[in-house]
Amino acid sequence: MKISADTNILVRALTGDDARQSARARAALADADIVALALPALCELVWVLSRGYKTPSADIAEAIRRLMNGATVVANRPAVEAGLAMLEAGGDFADGVIAYEGSWLGAEVFLSFDEKAVRLMQARGEKARLLS
Repeated sequence: MKISADTNILVRALTGDDARQSARARAALADADIVALALPALCELVWVLSRGYKTPSADIAEAIRRLMNGATVVANRPAVEAGLAMLEAGGDFADGVIAYEGSWLGAEVFLSFDEKAVRLMQARGEKARLLS
């Protein structure tokens, strides 16, 4: 079966916080012929793990890399890597994904009210501007 994993499946598989659901989630991921990891699900996953579970960014990045290394996983890998680069630099995974997808869609600059996001983008050599 080819599946698209919802955020709650990923959370259960990674956290093990509900024994029954976690076992079912892990089995479903392991048994799938294809596991599609949509960018919104990964953005939500990072938010839930960081805010709800207080998981350190380095541990979240490691968990996402483990997911991405699964033989049956398909995802927009360059966008995920952009998100991971932001997360590992101390920023938000979603900002990296948004900037990558915006560029892919033809945008020339990442625009935000978030000073930290703009600073981190610029430090990576990306065009970013603070709207103040």
